[in-house]
Amino acid sequence: MKLDSPLNYHMQIPENPLSSTPVVFIHGLFGDLNNLGVLARDLQQYYPVIQIDVRNHGLSPRANNMDYHDMAQDVISLLDHLQIQSAIIIGHSMGGKIAMAMTALAPERIEKIVLIDIAPVAYQVRRHDQIFTALNKVTEAGVKTRQDAAKMMRENIQEEGVIQFLLKSFHQGEWKFNLPVLINQYEKIIGWQEIPTWPHPALFIRGGLSPYIQEEYRHDIARQFPQAKAWVVAGCGHWVHAEKPDAVLKAIHRFLNTDTELT
Repeated sequence: MKLDSPLNYHMQIPENPLSSTPVVFIHGLFGDLNNLGVLARDLQQYYPVIQIDVRNHGLSPRANNMDYHDMAQDVISLLDHLQIQSAIIIGHSMGGKIAMAMTALAPERIEKIVLIDIAPVAYQVRRHDQIFTALNKVTEAGVKTRQDAAKMMRENIQEEGVIQFLLKSFHQGEWKFNLPVLINQYEKIIGWQEIPTWPHPALFIRGGLSPYIQEEYRHDIARQFPQAKAWVVAGCGHWVHAEKPDAVLKAIHRFLNTDTELT
């Protein structure tokens, strides 16, 4: 299902970039274009940087479908709109799957991809059901302030950091993401349809404490991304870029410049 208008985005171009190839940042579930800001602010010193809201998030258009073919096409359509022929794509979680799906739709237009704590597999565990329950409670209660929303959410969500992350998308009693569609399309979001081999550089950054990239996924990664390299950031979980941004940036810079150092 094609969107009626382009994705919402923010673009920053440095005065003297090291490269003219833009870096596109794609956030994960429940997020928006600000979520990878700590990485974007660093890289925009060296590259043109584009941060986007994916469909049903932030200020981007709404749609009833959330499969990766359509979400990848959204980003490619934005590149067309901006007259960008090739790009480097960096995505976290769901955003990483969007980046991987882009390599199937426009393999010649993607130079490199960085996937932050996500694998090209269909996950069998529903990790967000308690979050959906908490979000629905806030909506049904009609609360207007973040303080009241946080109080309600603590009944279902134990991690304070997750609550604060979600509250970034709560404004005057409304969520900035399309909650009913995210719930309805959740199986597609955690799912995956294997894509053709993409024989170009791919970096998988994993949080050492995160369950999202397991040893058992090695063959799935290698089959779809034979040039894949891995970088593990010890002592952090799924939001590795927020917990240890310096370590993530170090890996990204090495990969974009001299990825031969990675193993």
